[in-house]
Amino acid sequence: MKILKKIKQSHGICLLIIACCCLPSASGYAQDGNSADNTAPVEKTYTRNTFAGNMIIDNQSVMVPLEKTIEFAIQHRFGIINNGYADFYGMFAPANIRLGMNYTPIKNLQLGIGLTKGNMLVDGNLKYAIIKQAESGGSPVSVTYYGDMAISTIPQAGNFVNNADRISYFNQLIIARKVTKEFSVQVSPSLSYFNNIVGYVAPDGSIQPTMKNANFSIAFSGRYKVTGAMSIMVNYDQPLTQNLTNNPLPNISLGLEFSTTGHTFQIFATDYQGIIPQYNNVFNQIDCSKGQFLIGFNITRRWYHDSDKEK
Repeated sequence: MKILKKIKQSHGICLLIIACCCLPSASGYAQDGNSADNTAPVEKTYTRNTFAGNMIIDNQSVMVPLEKTIEFAIQHRFGIINNGYADFYGMFAPANIRLGMNYTPIKNLQLGIGLTKGNMLVDGNLKYAIIKQAESGGSPVSVTYYGDMAISTIPQAGNFVNNADRISYFNQLIIARKVTKEFSVQVSPSLSYFNNIVGYVAPDGSIQPTMKNANFSIAFSGRYKVTGAMSIMVNYDQPLTQNLTNNPLPNISLGLEFSTTGHTFQIFATDYQGIIPQYNNVFNQIDCSKGQFLIGFNITRRWYHDSDKEK
């Protein structure tokens, strides 16, 4: 009997030791779990659909489509309305049109090419999303770079001496914020550069420039969603560089946008007819203060690699 009591006592001691060893271990797991929850990085969520597509009337939006998205764009500008019934308020006046194709080969980078009737331009462009607006704990704005290089293919004439004289460039930094679910705004400073500029022959026979190669501008754009598919859009572009003659005039544009996952259609009134941004910002002479404006539209068709909308 004494032996049995000793065995029972030894069993009890062993169980007590095991229990004591397990308690700190269980407490340690719980503490590690809480510590991991407290220090684990929170995955950022980014604001979606700041704008419906790539364009806000005459300007690029901050948006870059999803990877492997293909986009075809038609941009059309009728003539100014001032001739009334003579050309049916510009509908049958000489118009400008651009056909463009864009592709997003990798995340946040879009490449594009286009053909424009005015000045017979061939252009290539690049768009890169540098920063994206976060829902919380990140950037309060989205920032995108947009660059374009255009080559005029009109016959040899005017000031074109070398092929390089035909080239112009456009660089823009787009800063945007989706303020509410319905309202988004952006501001876009830009630099337009022309290798060849307009000049005149001075009395001494030298050619003097009437404008500068580098021209700065700033654009303000906004969108307000009226319904899930329809929005009101507005643009204001202000050239900043002062030239000797023919200073470019500002642009005021107002329009409606209708969008689906794969399509965007915009119709608007504007006083920019050039379509290519460096030509608009440097050469525009349509004066909205005198009632001069024109009707334009943009049509965009996108093919996504998957069914998600743009981020």
